[in-house]
Amino acid sequence: MRDTLPLLNKLDFPPLHRAALDTLQVNLTYRCNQRCLHCHVNAGPTRTESMSDDLIALLHQVIDAHPVATLDLTGGAPEMHPQFRALVSHARAAGIRVIDRCNLTILSEPGYEGLAEFLAAEQVAISASLPCYSRDNVDRQRGDGVFERSIAGLRQLNRLGYGQPDSPLELNLVYNPQGPSLPPPQQALEADYKSHLLEDFGIVFSHLHTITNQPIARFGSTLVSRGQFNDYMQLLRDNFSADNLPGLMCRGTVSVDWRGYLYDCDFNQMLDLPMPVLASDRPHLRELLSQPLQDHPIATRDHCFACTAGQGSSCGGTLN
Repeated sequence: MRDTLPLLNKLDFPPLHRAALDTLQVNLTYRCNQRCLHCHVNAGPTRTESMSDDLIALLHQVIDAHPVATLDLTGGAPEMHPQFRALVSHARAAGIRVIDRCNLTILSEPGYEGLAEFLAAEQVAISASLPCYSRDNVDRQRGDGVFERSIAGLRQLNRLGYGQPDSPLELNLVYNPQGPSLPPPQQALEADYKSHLLEDFGIVFSHLHTITNQPIARFGSTLVSRGQFNDYMQLLRDNFSADNLPGLMCRGTVSVDWRGYLYDCDFNQMLDLPMPVLASDRPHLRELLSQPLQDHPIATRDHCFACTAGQGSSCGGTLN
C-alpha cells in the first residue's frame, strides 16, 4: 500500500486549536470481518492489533475522571474486541452516550449472537456504514453478499426498536462516495435513502451521515495507483469553506489508538500524526488523567481539506 503522508503538505491548511474535550473516539481493534475499499483504517480479517486489557482498565479510569459526553467506539469492527461489552456497560453506567461504529454484518457473524439485543438494552447509538441502497454498489465497495447481510442487520435492529419514530434507540447510516468525488447534499440524499429503504425493504432509520473520503490509507493508495491523487486534492482545495472550521470534529474529540496513544482525529491516527499538545512526543492515554487540552494546537496536513470541503465532513455527517 502506498504511503500518502509525504504527499500531504503541512503548511497550507489554516491553524486550528482545541476547544473543550467532548468525545473520546477509541479504536479498539483493526480486526474486521470485512475489507472495504474506502476504509481509512485498512482493517480486515487478518489484522490482529487490539487494545490490551490493561489499557481497557485505564480507559475506564479516564472515563470516570473526565466529563466527556460521548464514547465513540470504532475499529475495524469494535464489537470483535473481547472487552467491548464490558466497556460499553461501564460507560453507560457512568451516564455517557456510547456510539458503536457498526458494519451491520457483524450482527450475523457466528459467535456474536445476542449482540443486537445487548446494544438495544444499553441504548447504544448505532452508526452503520451503508454506502448505497443498491446491492451492486454496496457489494462492489464492501464485498460480495455484504448488502444482503446489511439489510438483514437493519431489519433486526428495526425489530428491536432502532430507528423507529419516538424510539430512544438511534440508528444512523453512513454514506461514503465510491470514488474521488464529494458527497451529494446530505438532506436530499437522506430523503432518497429513506424512501428507497422503506419502499424496497421496509427499513427505517434515524439520520444519514455523509462523509467525504480521506486521501489516506487504502483509499489514498488507490488514488495514487490510478493517477487521481492530485486531482482529488485539488477538488478538496477548490471546495474549501472557512465556515466549516469552527465545527471540525478534531476541536472537541480525542482519538485513541489500540496502543493507547492520542491523536487529534482518527485520520491523523492512521497517518501516525500524534497530538502536539502534551509534553511527550507520543502522548498517551494515561496523560489524559491530568493534562488539560483546551487551546492547544491541532496537527494538520492537506488531508484536512476533506473535512472542510463543501458542506463539511465529520463522523457525525456534514457540518452545515
